[in-house]
This record gives sequence, C-alpha cells and structure tokens, in this order.
Amino acid sequence: MTNRPASPNADVELLLKNAHLRDELEPFLDESVDVLTSTRLSLQEENEFLESILAWERAPSLPISKWFEPELVLPSPDTLSDEEVSSLLWRTIHQLYSQKIALDFTEHLSDRQLYCLLARDILPVYQKKISGSRNFLHWHCLDDDDMDCWLTYYANEDEREQWSLETGLTPPEQRELPYPRQMPRRPGNLN
Repeated sequence: MTNRPASPNADVELLLKNAHLRDELEPFLDESVDVLTSTRLSLQEENEFLESILAWERAPSLPISKWFEPELVLPSPDTLSDEEVSSLLWRTIHQLYSQKIALDFTEHLSDRQLYCLLARDILPVYQKKISGSRNFLHWHCLDDDDMDCWLTYYANEDEREQWSLETGLTPPEQRELPYPRQMPRRPGNLN
C-alpha cells in the first residue's frame, strides 16, 4: 500500500519538500542517496528517507554517557558489592533503553562483566544522537572476533553448520547461556 496524497496540492507540497530536502543534503551527498534511484518509493516515503539522512548528518556526535542529564557516570566496580553492581547494572540498562539503546548478546557475561563493559566500552563511545528517531542503536556485547563464544552460546544449528562448511572446522560444543536475562526490547522485536 502506498501513501498517496489527498489532493494535487499535497502532491505539489511533497515535491517542494523533496526539492528542499535534496538541497539541504547537497553538501552531504554520498551513496546513501543513490539507493533512491534503484528503489521505488512513494514521494512521502522518499521524503521520510531523506529527512532521516539529514537528521543523521546534522546530529551531534557525543559520548553515550553525555546523552543523559546529568551525565551517566558509573562508579568503579571495584568499590561495589555484587548486589550494588547488579542494581546499578539494571538501572543503567533501563536508562540506556530510554535513549533507544538496546544491548544484545549479554547472556554470556556476568553482571559484573557486563557492568564493566558498559563503563569501559559503551558509555565513553562517541555516537550520533538523533533526536526523535524511531530507530534503536543496538550494541552487541559480544566481541566480533570471538567466534568461539558466538558459536558456543548464540549461533543456531544452521549458522553452526554454515560456519563448519566455510572453515572446515568443527564448532565448539553448544552450551546453555550462563546468565540468562530478560533485556528490554522495543515492541515487536523478538531478538
């Protein structure tokens, strides 16, 4: 189903908006706009796409910790008991979610390990903060180079078999996740 304007005036307004967005994007033009030539979108959908690119280009790049007011700073884990770590971890997970940051692949990490990852590797990282975005920033808490961990805990049978065919190796034994968590998820996201 395509979004059709209600009147010829709406068509003209969409065309004018499209021209304005393209003018605004001129300094940032790259291959992301080229996708429009190979994709059939309604004018409304194209304008939404162009608006999202423009929002990305204009968004400030800030450490994730500074997306919060006051800044989200975690105390050193060395000064905290296990209960304090767990409590602060869950509070931080929900604060991140409030800014549309979802943590994925966390269940191989203890609460303390995940807390340290948040403090050391996630909160200080510069990311574009796009106000009003419907999209989530998904942070994979699994090192991209740690194929053994992925194969052991997260890969399904098809992925394990594909990896084995590609590498000629036998994957590590599959195991249950040691720290199952019910992480907050955006509605409709099954992962």
